[in-house]
Amino acid sequence: MVEPLLPPSGVKGRPRVDDRRVINGMLFKAKTGVSWRDLPERYGSWKTVYGRFWRWSRDGTLTMLVGKVRVIAEAIDELDREVSVDSSIVRAHQHAAGARRRPRAHTGGERIVWRAHRTR
Repeated sequence: MVEPLLPPSGVKGRPRVDDRRVINGMLFKAKTGVSWRDLPERYGSWKTVYGRFWRWSRDGTLTMLVGKVRVIAEAIDELDREVSVDSSIVRAHQHAAGARRRPRAHTGGERIVWRAHRTR
């Protein structure tokens, strides 16, 4: 259903990687928030998925694709507009847990207190 909406490959030579795998890789990245390099092998090379995402984002292909798919989904009444965000389903990035800490000055018998601070 989406295939006719995709731009043709302008490169001659090596056949283009399957669009379905690449789009599924983009959707997996959007859903999970995983880094590009950590995409599972089933989506092909992360460089291919990232390259096509970057190229399609820059030339407006993704915006056009989402708009057309939304129109199709609305026409067949398959678009669910209800969104629910709950802390049980929101994931923090893997680096969100480890803020750098700077010790306060130690003054004799008091306890050392650590405070998190922002790094720039």
